[in-house]
Amino acid sequence: MHRSGDEVAYKIVYYGPGLSGKTTNLRRIRDTIAPEHRGRLVTLCTRGERTVFFDFLPLNFAAISGDRVRLHLYSVPGQAYYSLSRRVILDGIDGLVFVADSQKERLDANLDSIEDLETNLKSYGLELDSIPAVLQFNKRDLPSIASTEDMNTQLNRNAWATVESVALGGSGPIETLKVISTFIARHHAGLST
Repeated sequence: MHRSGDEVAYKIVYYGPGLSGKTTNLRRIRDTIAPEHRGRLVTLCTRGERTVFFDFLPLNFAAISGDRVRLHLYSVPGQAYYSLSRRVILDGIDGLVFVADSQKERLDANLDSIEDLETNLKSYGLELDSIPAVLQFNKRDLPSIASTEDMNTQLNRNAWATVESVALGGSGPIETLKVISTFIARHHAGLST
């Protein structure tokens, strides 16, 4: 949480393997939220349209207890060689959305990304269970996907809330944002998620 005068900003990081739909989540949120409540989506990508350093989308909400609330949404690059970029983006994290690719052949990539997340959080003295988090099962519209039960068994080590998603043109991104925002508000109010 970052406070500046009567404004409070919470940092939410979208984490997951490459091509799991992190940037697509932010684009879907941008396209759904009214322009007066959001800033510009900033994306630093490669020639192939893949995120290199981060995506950033600021959202503005009404005042709560006299404070204007802003959410700063970041997505990290999923490719293995951008580990340092992912670590830097996690600094000051208030909430986490882990975007898991539901395709069966992507299970190892999901697991590797969770291990990378744990390692990077430890560099800041943080543990996964200390941060409000949501596990999003993305790409639920594709063939050859794992069941949500299997994905929960394999990936959900911390009993995170889960949301099924089709980030590209479907449901899930806004629902995920609502869940993580609620968890962050409860966390900062000293309530359990």
